[in-house]
Amino acid sequence: MNIYMSYGIIFVILLLLELAYFKIADKFNIIDKPNERSSHSTIVLRGGGIIFLLGAWVWSVAYGFQYPWFLLGLTLVAGVSFIDDIHSLPDSVRLVVQFTAAALAFYQLGMLSGEWFETNGVFVGGLLILLALIVYVGATNVINFMDGINGITAGYALAVLVSLALVSGVADSNLIAVSILSVLVFCLFNFRPKGKAKCFAGDVGSIGIAFIMLFLIGKVIIATGDLTYLVFLLVYGVDGVLTICHRIMLHENLGEAHRKHAYQIMANELRIGHVKVSLLYMAMQLLVSLGFIYVCPDSVLCHWMYLIGAILVLSVAYIAFKKKYYHLHEEYLASLKK
Repeated sequence: MNIYMSYGIIFVILLLLELAYFKIADKFNIIDKPNERSSHSTIVLRGGGIIFLLGAWVWSVAYGFQYPWFLLGLTLVAGVSFIDDIHSLPDSVRLVVQFTAAALAFYQLGMLSGEWFETNGVFVGGLLILLALIVYVGATNVINFMDGINGITAGYALAVLVSLALVSGVADSNLIAVSILSVLVFCLFNFRPKGKAKCFAGDVGSIGIAFIMLFLIGKVIIATGDLTYLVFLLVYGVDGVLTICHRIMLHENLGEAHRKHAYQIMANELRIGHVKVSLLYMAMQLLVSLGFIYVCPDSVLCHWMYLIGAILVLSVAYIAFKKKYYHLHEEYLASLKK
């Protein structure tokens, strides 16, 4: 059986699994009801992003359980996120699970081995692992926060996974390919105009796909020794981090839902279609990533210059956008108080 036929069969299996989940979600009333913070106005099935976890299991069964500790961590964090989608869990529980799952991914990456500490020293190696765990969990939650309109999680994941396919080794090509197939299945039901989505990803989806992408980026970073491959998450990173900074400046509770991300203002206040906004974020990240891969020479110094330059350009664009259009969101908030 050739590889394309194998991928075709896997796509059909994933499609059937997603449709089976819809039956379960409908039976047990796993839905997302709109509220004043939502970017949708109709009831939609929640948790369709469970297909990303199921895709990882299908990949493992098909290709021999190459990364068992990664799969265990993904199952743990996505499983708890699915429970949280149905019945809200305390932040402390979710964070403990997320750090535990990240530690399992690090074990799979070889970062908790004796060789790692021999190379970096016990103290420095321990500090690096702690910092990396914080970044891993923080990035997972930023990606989760960015899941707010139809198609944005799927579109952005495709941009990241395609970029990873261009730089990752042969050992990871099947995992990337099956992950792309699971995202495409999800796109069939979510990458639609406002009010047309069959399902939302839920935390199980956004956190699940974040865990997969971060693990794969971690593999590239360890293989190359080059941290700048985090550029593959730069568009989300700039929007997410600057929005958090903005909310801190406004003395807001970061745990409360909000609509202050740039993409939310585009979709809600500027009335730009969900699909268009999602495609914009997808295109921006793909442009940044492809520039990093093909335009920038393969040197660490150039990679750092590119990363810093891209951060500055995106940050200036974000701030300029907020300065011009944030007043529309303030008007929306004022209308809620009337």
